[in-house]
Amino acid sequence: MHFSKQLIIWYQTHKRDLPWRSTNDPYLIWLSEIILQQTRVSQGLPYYEKFVKTYPTIQELAVAPQDDVLKLWQGLGYYSRARNLHKAAMQVVDKGAVFPNNFKKLKELQGVGDYTAAAIASFAFGEAVAVVDGNVYRVLSRILGISLPINSTEGIKEFKKLANQLIDPENPAEHNQAIMEFGALQCVPKNPDCSVCPFTKDCIAYNEQRINELPVKLKKTKVLNLFHHYLVTITPSGKTIVEQRPDNGIWAGLYEFPFVESKGVMLPHELTNDPAFEDVFEGVRFRESVYNQQPIIHKLSHRKVHAYFWVIETETEMEQAITVIEAKAKPLHILMHRFMTDFWA
Repeated sequence: MHFSKQLIIWYQTHKRDLPWRSTNDPYLIWLSEIILQQTRVSQGLPYYEKFVKTYPTIQELAVAPQDDVLKLWQGLGYYSRARNLHKAAMQVVDKGAVFPNNFKKLKELQGVGDYTAAAIASFAFGEAVAVVDGNVYRVLSRILGISLPINSTEGIKEFKKLANQLIDPENPAEHNQAIMEFGALQCVPKNPDCSVCPFTKDCIAYNEQRINELPVKLKKTKVLNLFHHYLVTITPSGKTIVEQRPDNGIWAGLYEFPFVESKGVMLPHELTNDPAFEDVFEGVRFRESVYNQQPIIHKLSHRKVHAYFWVIETETEMEQAITVIEAKAKPLHILMHRFMTDFWA
């Protein structure tokens, strides 16, 4: 089986026309790869275009306020990527605005791991190092019939070794693009159309009817349920209060309404007697009402947030309150953005 050759032939016929594929500029390639981590191309493309338009050079990205970067990223999720993007841009600019030109040096950039470093090294600099992402794991595990869990230490090591053995050293960029595209379009997770696959003759999973069994993945970490009761302040002049989250944990550095955390549903008196509520409204006269009786569910990778919004109408102005326009201009996490958009349409 001439794996790389067959793969590239398939790719040249079926590849999508994407803007980062027509350049070898490491800045644009890096930008696209960070945006596309854990993100579909259809979702990531508009963000790529926004970032390129707003920050056409890495120097402009590096000097931008972090809040501006987070605001532009808003809605894409996994916000640590945006913070790392900003930090990495500053790293590059601090070293003369010249991108590292090999796999090893690229990994020194904030937020750049093996996969992203391999992508940039091969696409921008022609280094023969294989990319290994979810698409690659799926393609290799099925064609080669490998049952090692792809998220085990042994599995990760073995798949990286195989991927680097199979890469075309003369054409690493196209090989890497091809295998990722093949996994995204042809060897998809569910119900792939094997009748048009160029590897049916050699694919072990297909010939042994194990397509639905591969790749093997160890069970995920148990999901943690969080109950957040958000306090939507409305002062007599229509102002509200938002707070910035800590620089670690979920939604790090983003803005949201103050909230009370509980183990489930709260009655009004339980909410207003909670220390977190009193920290915000101590000494203030108010009227509270729950906005949504049923929680709004927001799923994260290992957490499920059950969100309740409580409207707190105060009788006096509050020093820390800002206008709704100012609040909406902050970098908000998606739960806040959606609520504000609906509530203050």
